[in-house]
Amino acid sequence: MVVEPTKTKVAYEMYQPSEMAGFMNAMYAYNQQLKAQIIAGETPTQLPLDLLKLHSAEMTKGKSRTENWKSFVTVFIASQKAVVDTLSNIGLKNRYNTAINNCLSCHKTECTGPIPKIKKLLIQ
Repeated sequence: MVVEPTKTKVAYEMYQPSEMAGFMNAMYAYNQQLKAQIIAGETPTQLPLDLLKLHSAEMTKGKSRTENWKSFVTVFIASQKAVVDTLSNIGLKNRYNTAINNCLSCHKTECTGPIPKIKKLLIQ
């Protein structure tokens, strides 16, 4: 008598990004567009993202809003708004790179995974 091996059905759980992870991806896409505009010589004039969502979006499991994180977010929001400030005396490329460097500063302490991806946003 031949016994057939029983097959076990494996149930996979699909990764569901947190609200914060989704917002971070949207910010990345937005900054890719900004970079392209700046390189093309265009001046962005509006910020389509509600950056205040950084203060309320559901965090990824195991992550929390530390005091360090909160201070980085405040600086990041100001620097991201400065990119579209058409009255600024600081060059557009410098304002943009400052915003991206603020992303990097936070991610060096809070969530290191996306650093190589974020570095690609810098305008050389």
